[in-house]
Amino acid sequence: MVSIAEVTALQYLRSPVAIRERCGQLFELACADRLCHFFCNLEALDRTAAYVIQVMQAAYPTGLIPFHSRWRHFEAGGIDRRAWLHQSLDGVEALEKARIEVDLAITSVLLDAGAGAQWHYQEPQTGQRFNRSEGLAIASFHLFCQGGFSSQPDRPLQADADGLANLTAARLEEGFQVSPDNPLVGVEGRVGLLQTLGQVLHDSPQLFGTTPARLGNLVDYLVGRSTNQQLPATEVFQAVLTGLGEIWAGRPAIANSNLGDVWLHAALPDCGVGSQLVPFHKLSQWLTYSLLEPLQTLGLEITGLPELTGLAEYRNGGLCLDLGLLHAKHPDVMALPHAPGSEVIVEWRALTVVLLDRVRSPFATNWD
Repeated sequence: MVSIAEVTALQYLRSPVAIRERCGQLFELACADRLCHFFCNLEALDRTAAYVIQVMQAAYPTGLIPFHSRWRHFEAGGIDRRAWLHQSLDGVEALEKARIEVDLAITSVLLDAGAGAQWHYQEPQTGQRFNRSEGLAIASFHLFCQGGFSSQPDRPLQADADGLANLTAARLEEGFQVSPDNPLVGVEGRVGLLQTLGQVLHDSPQLFGTTPARLGNLVDYLVGRSTNQQLPATEVFQAVLTGLGEIWAGRPAIANSNLGDVWLHAALPDCGVGSQLVPFHKLSQWLTYSLLEPLQTLGLEITGLPELTGLAEYRNGGLCLDLGLLHAKHPDVMALPHAPGSEVIVEWRALTVVLLDRVRSPFATNWD
């Protein structure tokens, strides 16, 4: 039987409030020099904010900055691939267009994991060559457009339960141009994740429908959660956590419920169920940001965006290290590899979340 304490801890650890509060606890310990691996140099905050503003002004001189989402990767090489997709959707109703974009965004995000140093994707349409996240995005874009995730040949532009469950490694390797000379790390893991996702869709008809169960039906669920054409960003986030939480294997759990991107740090006080766990939900938040643009095409106003956090990922964390906001306390931090659940990585990610908020705070006065 699940206890009240377990239910409370589960609900809390799946909230943006918990991300900020638990990361904030580690930040306070870092400021007091009570962490083992990093300390913070807040004297570097102003120059970091100035650098970020400079980059923003150069890239977005109008001040209209898009979401940190998968859709930016689809623009790699200066190509608007979303426009390519829309060319094939002439006459399709707005709601179905949004479903198709959600089908694409979710599958592409879930296929985004380290590709390895050797892999690349050469886009046949442009001849351009891409690697890393950009290459994975563009490869998944074209595989989606080819019907790679659909079980219905007459409806290739969807990601449905049976199409995902029946995805094979051979199909993924073909779509991602994998060969002995172009190896992609983790093919079996990527395929297994999407196959598991197919089963999850069948198990959650309230989110993904039944005719067929597909990722894009999440649009209908979220439209139903809106009021007066307004939809809180946290509703999207909770739908992502609820709908996709069971696809992650080997993660911490409470009462047999998978927590996802949540990790232990022993420096936090042990005062009850889950009290030493630090949630990040990086992929779920990135996926949330990636779903907002399709939802906005339906005229929905997304509210409460500041309740979500910056992403606890290596590029943001690298910014904090490169510009001196964070300093390693011993050589092994930078010299050795570390597991995702190690306290080194948990500290780095937690401090990154808080420092992104701190860097953001001067923008109101310094960014016109």
